[in-house]
Amino acid sequence: MATVAVLDYGSSNLRSVAKALQAVAAPDMKVRISTTAAELRRADRIVFPGQGAIGQCMQRLQALDLIEALTDCLRDKPFLGICLGMQSLFSTSEENGGTPCLNIVPGTVRRFPAGAGLKVPHMGWNQVRQRLPHPLWEDIPGGERFYFVHSYYVAPADDTNIAGSTDYGIDFTSAVAHENLFAVQFHPEKSQRPGLALLRNFLHWQP
Repeated sequence: MATVAVLDYGSSNLRSVAKALQAVAAPDMKVRISTTAAELRRADRIVFPGQGAIGQCMQRLQALDLIEALTDCLRDKPFLGICLGMQSLFSTSEENGGTPCLNIVPGTVRRFPAGAGLKVPHMGWNQVRQRLPHPLWEDIPGGERFYFVHSYYVAPADDTNIAGSTDYGIDFTSAVAHENLFAVQFHPEKSQRPGLALLRNFLHWQP
């Protein structure tokens, strides 16, 4: 039976992610909440959800001895990062006074600029413009709306990694793709039909 590991480092939304994945999984696929490096290495696919602050996230990954396993899994397993799970893949974040991240995707994580009457965090439904064709966009129209909750956004060093973008005062990257990695700033598990479609596509994706 194929296994999907949903990484648990203390994130508060992982059970809703696991439940959404299980709802669209094939009968021969098992979704498991995973807390150890061994569980990640045994899994066929990895989902890295997250909420909260990047500093605490990185401290927990280090304390649980998960960083090496995550890096190894990113070499060959289908991998989906969600919200903070996406931000942690980048080189550094401005949050918590500057935080080194996993440095899987070159680039920085920046706070939304103040002004223009925009509320931070960016919270609610917003459009995602698909910037490149990708199997995870299958059956999802361009400009579809997804649910966001975040104060920081990613700025990839290489524009070819940008799979989707969204306007919120600035045009920011809301999805990235590179080889066997796909990551989104929005929450597919809270985004109803298009979100479930993206999760289903991930479970069938063969990079």
